[in-house]
Amino acid sequence: MAPSEPSPLPRIALGSDHAGFALKCAVQAHLLDLGHPVADFGAHDDQSSDYPDYILPAADAVARGACDLGIVFGGSGNGEAIAANKVRGIRCALCWSVEIARLSRSHNDANMIALAGRFLSAPEAEAIVDAWLAEPYEGGRHAKRLAKVSQYESSRRHPTESL
Repeated sequence: MAPSEPSPLPRIALGSDHAGFALKCAVQAHLLDLGHPVADFGAHDDQSSDYPDYILPAADAVARGACDLGIVFGGSGNGEAIAANKVRGIRCALCWSVEIARLSRSHNDANMIALAGRFLSAPEAEAIVDAWLAEPYEGGRHAKRLAKVSQYESSRRHPTESL
C-alpha cells in the first residue's frame, strides 16, 4: 500500500477553555468529517480551566506554520481572541455570524477565529467555520491596511524578548 498523501485541506489548530469545550468537540468532529487534519491543544474536558493555557499554544502553532489556521472557543470568545492576538503574526477575529466570518477572511485575512460556546449552537458554529474556510482573502485595498498592522507589530519589541 502506498503511503497516504498529505491532506490538501488546511491543518487547523483548536483550543478552548472549559466553557468552549463542548462546541470545540462538535466543530472538531465536523472538521474531521470534512477531511481536515486538526491539532487539539485542549482543554480536554469541561472542568474549569484557564484559556491562555490552551489558546496560546494553538496560536503559536499557527504563527510557526505547524498549523495553517486556528479556531478557539470560550464562553464569549473574547478572552480567547485577545489571547490569540498577543501572538505575533496572528489575526484572530471573534465571529458570531456567517457574514462576520466571511468578512474576517476577505478583508482581514484572519488566520484564526474565536467562537462563543455559550452563545452559538453547533450548527451555527459549523456554518460560521464553513463560510470562513471557504472565503478567499481579497487583497487589494485591504493588503495595505494589513501591511501597516504587520509593520507596527514587527517594529515593537515583544514582551518576551530580552531588554
